[in-house]
Amino acid sequence: MTNEKDYTLLSGLTLAYVGDAIYETYIRDYLVKSGQTRPNQLHRLATHYVSAKAQHYLIEQMMMQDLLAEIEQDIYRRGRNAKSHTSAKNTSIAVYRSSTGFEALMGYLHLTEQKERLEEIIAWCIQTIGEKNNEKTSK
Repeated sequence: MTNEKDYTLLSGLTLAYVGDAIYETYIRDYLVKSGQTRPNQLHRLATHYVSAKAQHYLIEQMMMQDLLAEIEQDIYRRGRNAKSHTSAKNTSIAVYRSSTGFEALMGYLHLTEQKERLEEIIAWCIQTIGEKNNEKTSK
């Protein structure tokens, strides 16, 4: 007997709870595998990818470039529109909610075992943040 769950029925905040951990793990793996080993440096670099502002930027870019399937957009919106009882730190409520939607998408892809799609999106995120950081340093 299989124990299949319909993860589309989970709340946006539950999906975001899982997605936050999954996305951060992928980013930490990427940074260590790319040769970063000093904890303070790792933490500082990780924030370029995992902060609410970074996630908001990434999901905005995904939506503008039409990179998400309809169900992925729906999951993002569910996370974004979820009523959280925690408040945004160092950012606006709109940015915080958008990042919650981003995390909900990561959680959904992980829980539904869409590993290839999850890794495709995360690789895109890493490349996009890298390009954004390169633009900043070249100015």
